[in-house]
Amino acid sequence: MELKRAAEEVRYLLDRGYPSGPAVRFVCDHHRLPQEERFVLKRTVVSSNLASSRKAKRIPLEDLRGRDLAVDGYNVLITVESLLSAAPVYLCDDGFLRDTRGIFRRYRPTTVTEEALLEILSILKVSGVGGALILLDQQISRSGELAAKMREMMAELQVPGSATTARDVDRRLKGADCPVATGDGAIIDGSIEAVDIPGEVADRRGMRPINL
Repeated sequence: MELKRAAEEVRYLLDRGYPSGPAVRFVCDHHRLPQEERFVLKRTVVSSNLASSRKAKRIPLEDLRGRDLAVDGYNVLITVESLLSAAPVYLCDDGFLRDTRGIFRRYRPTTVTEEALLEILSILKVSGVGGALILLDQQISRSGELAAKMREMMAELQVPGSATTARDVDRRLKGADCPVATGDGAIIDGSIEAVDIPGEVADRRGMRPINL
């Protein structure tokens, strides 16, 4: 309950023009919240204007039919893994699902990685996407092997597209001339349209993310 109250107070400050960092810090210091809950608020709470802007960019799965899609590989994969392993996943103010594992730079495959990949690729197949390009951060260990695994699974499932590594994933996604699949707020802000694949997984499986 205290976290929900803190979220309401952060929203109040954000809607009155306070920057996110100082607003979250002020509220969390007041309530003496631990670092983990500060991170949750930073990830989930945004101003009403920003929430509206991002929601306006979100498109349903059926709008991908015949179109290209750029996929923020680790962002999507890690969030789906969190869903499947019952780790906390939040329905954020902007309508996108996000986890709070914060493990990008030290990512390692888990026991649910292959299941998560199957979920992601089956959603892409059902969408009728014209071609999906899954981008993985080259700086993360064994990204090349994971990209090769994704390409193999895409071929088996007949999902058009490819998977590759890049050193500038965020820049490429922000500059994409097609929809992007991501939960990264900065990338959504720089995109023309966005898709929430973890949200689709949660809907398919009847999962209820945490709502602050």
